[in-house]
Amino acid sequence: MHGFAAEWLQGEILKRRDALLLVLLGAELIGATCGIAVIRRGFSASDAPSTLERIVFRNVRNLGIPRNDKESKNPLTPGPDLMREARGDFTNHCAGCHGLDGNGRSGVGQNLYPRAQDLRVPATQNLTDGELHYIIQNGVRHTGMPAIGNPHMFEDGNTAWKLVLFIRSIAQTTPQEKVEQAEITKSAHYVGSIACQKCHVEIYERWKKTPMANVVRDPREHPDAIIPDLATNNVSKKFTKEEVAYVYGSLWKQRYFTKIGDDYFPEPAQWDVLNKAWRPYKVADGTDWWVQFYPPDNMKRPTGPTCDGCHSVDYNIQTKEVAEWNVGCERCHGPGSEHVAHATRGNILNPARMDTISANDTCIQCHSQGRPLTSPIEGKYYDWPVGYRVGLNLRDYWQLEDHKLGELSFTHFPEGTAHKNRMQGNDFVRSEMYRHGVTCFDCHDVHGTGNYAQLRKPANQICLDCHGPGSQNGPRGATLAEHTHHKVGSAGSECVACHMPKMEVTIPGVFVRAHTFEVITPAMTDKYKIPNPCTTCHSDKTTNWATDALRHWPNQSPWRE
Repeated sequence: MHGFAAEWLQGEILKRRDALLLVLLGAELIGATCGIAVIRRGFSASDAPSTLERIVFRNVRNLGIPRNDKESKNPLTPGPDLMREARGDFTNHCAGCHGLDGNGRSGVGQNLYPRAQDLRVPATQNLTDGELHYIIQNGVRHTGMPAIGNPHMFEDGNTAWKLVLFIRSIAQTTPQEKVEQAEITKSAHYVGSIACQKCHVEIYERWKKTPMANVVRDPREHPDAIIPDLATNNVSKKFTKEEVAYVYGSLWKQRYFTKIGDDYFPEPAQWDVLNKAWRPYKVADGTDWWVQFYPPDNMKRPTGPTCDGCHSVDYNIQTKEVAEWNVGCERCHGPGSEHVAHATRGNILNPARMDTISANDTCIQCHSQGRPLTSPIEGKYYDWPVGYRVGLNLRDYWQLEDHKLGELSFTHFPEGTAHKNRMQGNDFVRSEMYRHGVTCFDCHDVHGTGNYAQLRKPANQICLDCHGPGSQNGPRGATLAEHTHHKVGSAGSECVACHMPKMEVTIPGVFVRAHTFEVITPAMTDKYKIPNPCTTCHSDKTTNWATDALRHWPNQSPWRE
């Protein structure tokens, strides 16, 4: 028996030796193959690692994480405030390589070796919280992934755990969830924003105070909805509070809808909120494309085809009923009955988990000038994308207003920038921001913030998150003042002053900001009659003065007038 055991043991040793030799031989072959490949193609960091390299690299990285760290649980519980902090940390410290939404397609990330990882995909999302935390905290040797354990970089000991929370929040919708969402949207129905309050209390309370939640108000339910004294209306026939079925707007302008039959119609007067003055309201001939199809009388122009589709959730063109007035939760997240009954990621839509085209379409559906692909629809002309809901392809329902370069139209300046309000989408889709995958909600949070226009942060802070002085994205100057040629803190040092000037008309004399992010020069004013930020601010100066001033800026291209 003893001899048999010895013989068996000797056999096992030989087998393991042979296996080890095979492993070593395989490693030598792999090394030789990699060596030949390197010799042939060189050491360029712009090359993409081979599949073999990626597999070996990930396994070696994961094997190097101690077991206790792998099994660590995130001590933080996600909440709105914490997630805002996590998003800020990610933007400030990770987005430069991994992109704002974690897709890895930044200019820096695509030129690292190995490339910056797409943090949304299973290869990352399947890691445990502990593994993600260890990688973030300690970095990865021989890659562009730095450690954040340096006490000079981070004061908050929970930064790595907060980043784990953010990375989890950007996980792509899985194929199974997509199938579930497609089925749910067929059977789910709208339940109203109030149904979301129970689980999303903080978000609901913020949203309830936003313009989105208050664009249409019933003065019987909200006695303070009507801003001016209607008796002071001096630009049209008088109308009383009792005749006002709904009040529209409160930020720049306020209009008043009266009900006749089962339709609503706009009164011929509007209140200019900023200037505290009455102004006539009538869409004139030769302006919006749909005007020619309706009589010139406001009382013959129902708001259903022209307005209500964007100011409500699920406007029904047959019944003229809505699931909810205002831009409620389900306008952006789809019908929520199934999610309210048993909440999962797969039975609700979330633009934050969509591709950037679909995500931006959620906003562009209403923040754009255009027309339905099919018109008329059941004999009526609609000024909103009938049939579209979040999750579908907006391009199958809506076409943006066309423009011919060189022509001043009702919607566009001759060089192509929007000319009137509700064209943020028209501007944005032609911008570098859009082409680089930036989304509307990278800057805005429609759930509500304390900042103007529901910005996530004050405007300059948002811009400088990605465009800090000396950054790859510009500006190239060492300081903000070197770039703007204005004192820090002055109106001229605001990024939006030059890159998002107020030039799009909402009502006469009241302007909102352009969203092309392009600088409009004084020379363009001379050529195309488009306002430029220089002489708009320095209203006592001429375009020649402004052009000459720009020529003396050392960081201004002499060829860009």
